[in-house]
Amino acid sequence: MEEKFVELEKFIMEKMSENKMPGISIALVEDSEVVYSRGFGFRNLETGAPATPRTVYGIGSITKSFTALAIMQLVEKGLISLDDPVEKYIPIKLRPFGEPVRIHHLLTHSSGIPSLGYAEAFIDGILNIGHGWLPVATPEDVITFAQDAEKWAFTKPGERFFYSNSGYVMLGKIISEVSGMPYEEYVKENILKPLEMNRSYFFKEEVDKDPDVATGYVIDPQKEAHIPKSFPYGITADGGLLSNVLDLAKYLTMYINRGEYNGVKIVEKDSIESMETPYIKVPWEIFGGEGYGYGLIIHPDFLGERLIQHSGSVLIYTGFIGYIPEKKLGVAVLANSAGYPLSSIGMYALALMLGKNPEEDLPFIRRERILKKLEGTYEGYKGSIKFNVKRQGDFLLLEMASRFMNSTIPLVPERVEDNTVVCFTLSNGRKVSAEFYIKDKEVELIYERYKLVKQS
Repeated sequence: MEEKFVELEKFIMEKMSENKMPGISIALVEDSEVVYSRGFGFRNLETGAPATPRTVYGIGSITKSFTALAIMQLVEKGLISLDDPVEKYIPIKLRPFGEPVRIHHLLTHSSGIPSLGYAEAFIDGILNIGHGWLPVATPEDVITFAQDAEKWAFTKPGERFFYSNSGYVMLGKIISEVSGMPYEEYVKENILKPLEMNRSYFFKEEVDKDPDVATGYVIDPQKEAHIPKSFPYGITADGGLLSNVLDLAKYLTMYINRGEYNGVKIVEKDSIESMETPYIKVPWEIFGGEGYGYGLIIHPDFLGERLIQHSGSVLIYTGFIGYIPEKKLGVAVLANSAGYPLSSIGMYALALMLGKNPEEDLPFIRRERILKKLEGTYEGYKGSIKFNVKRQGDFLLLEMASRFMNSTIPLVPERVEDNTVVCFTLSNGRKVSAEFYIKDKEVELIYERYKLVKQS
């Protein structure tokens, strides 16, 4: 096995162990071929069944790229225009500050209307893990829920990015209205079948017949338990597709080959390039200059290359696809839980395929490694006081261990370097610094009046 794959496997297993993730499947594409695929861990903890490259998972919002692709097909056929107002096709008035929301705005999450929270409430209710309950079984239900959405607007259309699941539900409804067939049937006939994605499904009755499907799990950190949950079937255009990494490898190949797969034209090259155009800046940046196209996120400078990607999550399933068209490289990763961002695993894999060192070249990996070094128990002069430092996502928690007082102080890292990490917290409205100094195998912490040294 190539050394880069060994490094990738070590990284995946490390992150699964740290985050108690049951199973992960991954496939790597190079020059239209799957050059590596593997399952890690369990697709079902109760039976001990292992995850495989063929294992089916929910792909969440990766589905949005399929919806955008279907829209582009209808544009090519002359059935719709990207400039058409949404209200031309569905019974809803969407005119924030007097400006009509157009199909282009829904595709780019730039309607000017902040998220309505429909998907969060829907998933929480169906999985019975939150307080929300929103019984939306059809796109029509979501449109009814969103009838007053224009009053929720913050900007005019096209001015600001607000990620919107309900916007993609509306796109699915438009596809149904224009094509004359249900959204799911349209995608199956015009995308899944031509790409030979024969084990990608929208409906429970299809999934139940497949022998290699992952059980989704909610990880309870308090009880350290894995709670099995059923997939939230219902609405599909924003996140309802289930698939496997080998099928998604075919999907990636189509993008890499500019709209073709095995000699079959799915869309024109111009449509692919339109989907890959960053129309609006996104509020998160990793490498700088990231923007949203049509159902796809564009990183213009991923280690000197252009990376196109999208993630997905329905809490019990997570996913990531990414490809570098100029290098003809792609990756698909799926998991049957949340816990660690699959985008980090996917980018780690792509960095290795580019011949880079992800431990040094990916800023979020370097940050993780440095913050991990800070975890442990710290003591003051002659053991007079003790603090514990734990990492929680992007933050550090400073816990004072005392018989009379136990307090947890959140620390926000402001500057993370190989030998120095400077954080801040608030105390009585005042900004207070916490400075970590990494010296060989020793770590010192200067916090308020104290000097503390890491013991373990």
